[in-house]
This record gives sequence, structure tokens and C-alpha cells, in this order.
Amino acid sequence: MARILYVPFDHLNFDFGVLKGADPASDVIAMVESQRMVTGRPWHKERLFFLIASARHFAAEARRRGFEVHYIQASSTIEGLKQIATNLVAESTFHCAEPSSFRQYQQLKDFGVEFVENDFFMTTRKHFFMWAERQKTFVMENFYRAQRVRLGVLVNGSDPEGGRWNYDSENRLPPPKNYVWPPYLLHERDVIDAEVAAELNFEPSKTWATTRAGALAQLDNFITNHLQSFGPYEDAIAEDNWALHHSLLSPYLNNGLLNAREVVEAAVVAYESGAIAIQSVEAFIRQIIGWREYIHGMYWFLGESYREQNQLSANRQLLPLFTDSSKTRMNCVRSVVSDIETRAWAHHIPRLMVLSNLALTTGVNPQEFLDWMRENFVDANEWVMVPNIIGMATHADGGTLMTKPYAAGGAYLNRMTQHCKGCAYDPKKRIGDDACPFTTLYWDFLDRHKDLFAKNHRMSQQIAGLNRLGDLHEVRARAASVINGLEQGII
Repeated sequence: MARILYVPFDHLNFDFGVLKGADPASDVIAMVESQRMVTGRPWHKERLFFLIASARHFAAEARRRGFEVHYIQASSTIEGLKQIATNLVAESTFHCAEPSSFRQYQQLKDFGVEFVENDFFMTTRKHFFMWAERQKTFVMENFYRAQRVRLGVLVNGSDPEGGRWNYDSENRLPPPKNYVWPPYLLHERDVIDAEVAAELNFEPSKTWATTRAGALAQLDNFITNHLQSFGPYEDAIAEDNWALHHSLLSPYLNNGLLNAREVVEAAVVAYESGAIAIQSVEAFIRQIIGWREYIHGMYWFLGESYREQNQLSANRQLLPLFTDSSKTRMNCVRSVVSDIETRAWAHHIPRLMVLSNLALTTGVNPQEFLDWMRENFVDANEWVMVPNIIGMATHADGGTLMTKPYAAGGAYLNRMTQHCKGCAYDPKKRIGDDACPFTTLYWDFLDRHKDLFAKNHRMSQQIAGLNRLGDLHEVRARAASVINGLEQGII
């Protein structure tokens, strides 16, 4: 009986998942490019190009390694697997590493696929559940410290390297003036890339590699040219640079071309060589074994219905500016959305403090915002976006994941970005035609939900500030005007 090893497009690795220990002499690889994946949503073509070209390169590499590979285009994943089973003469069984979404898990289970443990993460689902089931609240910092000790990363026994678990206080610098940012890698395109681009009728950027070699080159470039300065500016937004010192590794981690273990090891080796300061290496490793693994675990722990939460009753339709950067006069929003239109990517602060902040304070429906994020980011796997958007970005879960909403006014954006200078709106004003929409909307958001937030001790300072406003009536009126203008695409 032959084993058919099904490899989803986010499991592209020969050393992990179902291909770990696979034998070309007896195992067959199955890959399905489904029409649902290609045309089921208005996907960003940069995202589609990256996923499909990476998968086709992986299939080609598997053939070079001697595997029989059935790469098929079909209406759905299950229809594709049925066709592959029909094409094989010998009786066979399907095997796959645990899929990355509830929907795919159920579909493959119903089809009769046998699962092996998903080991693409350093914290397996079993390990995460063991941690989560013992918690009264799901504090990421507690998870992160426990995993540092369990995995032996930047620790001396049970104590943190450098004497501190967290160097966030050193890593909140605004973008420097006249700073020379190191260049980013450009990834040249080959025949497979050209074929995919032609099928999509799309000219991709050279931002994203579509091979394992390209992903490794990106990792090396980050460690060599960016990691040392990553920490200080990780929360900044620069006007003259779209990525700052961020690693640009999330797409490869999320489709399997890189594995978290090798990325963490590369960062630790650089630190131990004396080349990297502790505050930068700790900040980066926190993103990998802290936030990334925590979000993955919470996706499975919170359950399939979690994505439908909307505890702030936010029901506004998606604003036009999210799908067209020309539909806003706000410098910061226009710049971030323009970057996404070009590369299908923005780093975590534009995602959280610009895009999500705006969706939260205007009351955009969290499921509509979630769908837009899923469709437009190159690294937007289902497990990534559901907890991030429902829990962190829109506070739609009422505080299960994050104890306070991530809302901020223009003062924060003025401090941490370079976009306020020359903008049509003044971050210091909350009323008037030139008042920054973020400043107005921040106070209006607190006002709309003050009864709920008054019960939250972490919001006491903000609510106290709201109570001291002498122009709250004017703020409400300005907020209504801002939202109307945003809906028309003229603010």
C-alpha cells in the first residue's frame, strides 16, 4: 500500500511535517492548487503569486529529490485529492501534518486523511494546551517566559540572559532623521515565477523569494544587516522606508520555507558571537517563540467560533480607504495602504496602530476587517489573522486575548511616525476641520464605550481623561463628520 503525502501550500519543508523521514522509493507527494484558493476571494495578486510560485518550486525540488509528485489544479482540495487517488494504480492512504485551519482540518478528516503532529512550531498544540489549561488569564508574557525556559533559549537555567526577560523600554525609539537604511534583497524571477505571473496576469514585485534558497538568503541578510538595529526602531513608522529593520521572514515561516527553529538559532548564534545587542535579539526572538507561537496556540485553543465574536457591536462596513489608498487625505493611512497595494505587507505597527486602530475606533465590523486582512497580506494565514484581528486589533472578544483595546490618538502617531508633518490634519487637535481623525476618533471611541471600559482597571486613566474634556459635545459632532467623510473617501 502506497502512502500519499499531502503537502498543503503552508507546509513546504522536507524536514518537518508529513515529509519528515519520507522515502522517494515508497512515498508519493500530492499537492493541490485549488480554484477556491485562486479565485474564491479577491486575493491580493502578490499574495497569490508568492504562494503558488513557492509551491511549484517546491514540487520541482521534490521531483529533483526523486519523489513522484502529483501537482494538480482542481476545483477544491478534496476534488484534487480524489483525482490523484484515481490516477494511482496501487491502493493508497493519504497522510498530512495537522492542517493550519479548522476548516481544512475537518475537510481532510472527513476525507479520511491520517494526520501526523504539526511540528512547524516550536510549541506544539499539545504543549500549548498544557500551558493554556492551567491559566486563569492568557497573558502572552507568561507564555513567552515559560517557553524560553522549556526550549532553553536565551536563559541560564531558569534565569533570563542579561538578567531581564523584556527590553521593550529600550525598543520604542521614533524613526531617526536622515538615517541610512540598509538595502533590501531583490529576488530575481525564474521560469516558474514567470509562468505563475503570466497565469495571474500580474507583474510581481521582487520583494518575496519563492524558493528555499531565497528564503535562506533573506534570513542571512536580516541577521547580517538588520538584526543589530531591529530592536530600537521596531515600533516606529518611517516616511522614507517601508520595512525599517524588520526581518521580512514571516511569509517564509508561514509557508514552511523557513522553520522557527533555524531562525531562532541563527539569531542566538549572532548574539553569542557578540555581534548583536541583547535588546535586539530578545525583541526578535519574542516575536518568534513568544507572539507567533502564542497566536497559533490561541487560534486552536479558543475554538472555531471565536472568529465570529463582536462584543463591541461594531457593524460599520469596510471603509473605502482600505481598498484604495487614494480615498484618504490622512498621510499615515494613505502611505500604509499604498505599501500594501504594492507588496501585500506592512510591519506590525502599521497593522496595529494605523489600520487596526482606525477600524477599531470607527467601529468597522471585525469580520469584514478580518476578511480584508486575510485577502491582502502575503503572510496572512487563517491562524495568524483570527486571533490578531478578533482579539488584539478590534477587541471584538471583549478582552479574552488583550485586557485593553489598542486605541490611540494622533499624539502617538506624531511621536512614532514621520507622517504627521505635512499632513492635512493636526495631531494636536481633536475638533475643527483640520483636527487629526485619529485624535477625534480616539476620544469618541472612549465616549461610546465608557460604561464598558469603566469596569477595566487598565482603562481608568483614559476614562479619567475623557471625563475632563470640556468639549465632548464638539468631539462627538466632529467624529460624526469624520466618519461620514471616511465613508465617502474624502477625509
